[in-house]
Amino acid sequence: MEPSNLSRRRMLLSSGSLVALAGAGGLTPLSQALAQEMAKAAVKSLPAYASWKHADSLIIHSANTMETRRGAFGSGLITPLDRLFVRNNVSPPSEKIVADPDAWMLSVKGVKTSTEISVADLKRLGVVALPMVLQCSGNGRAFFPEKPSGTQWTVGAAGCVIFTGVPVKAVLEAVGGMDSGSKYMTGTGGEEIPAGLDPNTIMVERSIPIEAIEDAILAWEINGQPIPLAHGGPLRLVVPGYTGVNNVKYIKQLAFTKEQSAANIQQNSYRMAPVGEKSGPSQESVWEMPVKSWVTSPSGEPGQDVKAGKVQIQGLAFGGMSAAKDVEVSVDGGKNWVKASFVGPDLGKYAWRQFTLGVDLKPGQYQIASRATSEAGTTQPEERVPNNRGYLNNSWRDHMLAITVV
Repeated sequence: MEPSNLSRRRMLLSSGSLVALAGAGGLTPLSQALAQEMAKAAVKSLPAYASWKHADSLIIHSANTMETRRGAFGSGLITPLDRLFVRNNVSPPSEKIVADPDAWMLSVKGVKTSTEISVADLKRLGVVALPMVLQCSGNGRAFFPEKPSGTQWTVGAAGCVIFTGVPVKAVLEAVGGMDSGSKYMTGTGGEEIPAGLDPNTIMVERSIPIEAIEDAILAWEINGQPIPLAHGGPLRLVVPGYTGVNNVKYIKQLAFTKEQSAANIQQNSYRMAPVGEKSGPSQESVWEMPVKSWVTSPSGEPGQDVKAGKVQIQGLAFGGMSAAKDVEVSVDGGKNWVKASFVGPDLGKYAWRQFTLGVDLKPGQYQIASRATSEAGTTQPEERVPNNRGYLNNSWRDHMLAITVV
């Protein structure tokens, strides 16, 4: 059931008459102002394919980009689907493709026996549940002073979910293994390509190192339910530890290749190009996620002052390609650090951990930061890695919160 405020908003926006009257000069100045605000709200309203989302928990940047508000992650370890961020490089395909998920066909190439296999048949090959952090490559982009192009994500282009599917290695075994010399696993998304366009300019096709097959799965469920269109259903390539774009949605082809995809999204996008330089295949590709953490409570939302006294600082931490080992918290902008405690279950190296630290705060201004260290021994840095598109920001200073205690 959708929130009442969202229902009211939809009721208002469902009628275009008020906006039309405003354009025709048929309303008072006050009504014209209201109509203009309604028109702005219409742009930021939820698109049909994500209409089931909890709008008040999201920052709606566009029809294809929505992030979870810092204070909306909640105290549960798994991110509820109605609060999980949405990121599509191009508009998603028709909702019809999730009407009968088991009928979706996957082409498998670069193997001993090339084949077309349905989701129903994939389910016969094995099943695993994989808790993991799903995070957009550009999460934290809004903190770059250069203001790189792209969605200005803060912390909410991330979530911790449980994908269920078949291991890629089980599929490989069923088709006799991959061709010799394969260096990459290449997934092709099922988005529709407009007629007359070169597919390489628009299609979502990503290649990642072949080593990624170890824990990769082809997933048909997320958090115990069929993957909805907004998150890549009916079938998604899931590669834990890798950024979101490498977890190809609506996957229609899985290939094992000697070369990286020729698609623009592989050759020129998602590259760690220096600030001011054009990206290209000679630069490092955006693949693995680095260690990262941020505070979720207090949330730092405008107007939400914190009462003096005992305060529970809460947050989330993950190690990227290995587990989060520990996390420290500072209330003075990084001058002094105190080790926080993990709470809740440990769901494995690819999932995030919740942390908490109880502190006594007197009235005043505070700068709250968190700093995670992974099992691999990597500690979250103070500064971001500068790059032209604002990728992979894990700077603890950028993610620090300024709060007022009253």
